[in-house]
Amino acid sequence: MTQATPVQAVPAATIMMLRPGADGGIETFMVVRHHQIDFASGALVFPGGKADPADFDERLAERLSGADDEPNMRAIQVASIREVFEECGILLARPRGSANLVDGERLAGLTPYRQRLNDGELTIAQFVEQEDLELACDQLVHFAHWITPDMMPKRFDTHFFLCLAPADHLAVHDGYESVDSVWIEPNQAVQDGANGKFTIIFPTLRNIKKLAEFATPEAALAESAKRRVVTVQPWMEDREDGKYLCIPVEAGYDISEERMPDRGG
Repeated sequence: MTQATPVQAVPAATIMMLRPGADGGIETFMVVRHHQIDFASGALVFPGGKADPADFDERLAERLSGADDEPNMRAIQVASIREVFEECGILLARPRGSANLVDGERLAGLTPYRQRLNDGELTIAQFVEQEDLELACDQLVHFAHWITPDMMPKRFDTHFFLCLAPADHLAVHDGYESVDSVWIEPNQAVQDGANGKFTIIFPTLRNIKKLAEFATPEAALAESAKRRVVTVQPWMEDREDGKYLCIPVEAGYDISEERMPDRGG
């Protein structure tokens, strides 16, 4: 039953980290959500999460490289970098004034901040000020924008970003929100979802399949930067042969509708 007043969608960010595959193709980093998490529990997903109020702190503006001019989008970029650091240990940041991202040695010394950020002991602004860092928003390529349908009890307004994983940063799941992790080729992830090895929810599957169109991480970043991101807010349609979940054709996914399974009475 459709709710009379839709729940407000919470701003969120997701990062699709990329690296070259063993055969010269493309791999992306994905995590398995903890079964007690109240959204997509047990599912194979890209790292990410809700934006914190502190991500909108205007003081961060002078600690960002290549950030979006629009304040809300800039905050979502901050959220994506913070989330991937908290959840996976990869940090897209530079020592202030440097052209290079923090290296593996410096990153090792910053690791204790992951838990403090996750626990709310300090904000992302305090972190970058204490360590004299700049967040590398210029490493992010906007890939997708999905909004949970109106009828859902929990809703997110999620922006997906691509980035190239720094070669000397080790991606590891946090053991809290995510309980396993894997570098995986997009087509392998699709196959593992189809055969039941992993649960993959509809938005994740659509974005994995779109990622599978690219031969290399560099191609994914370059081509995606040229594309217009079309907002996707799925809707349901009742038809003679059943219910269909629909998304805009112009969003460029492999499908624009999917028949929902019949529910037995």
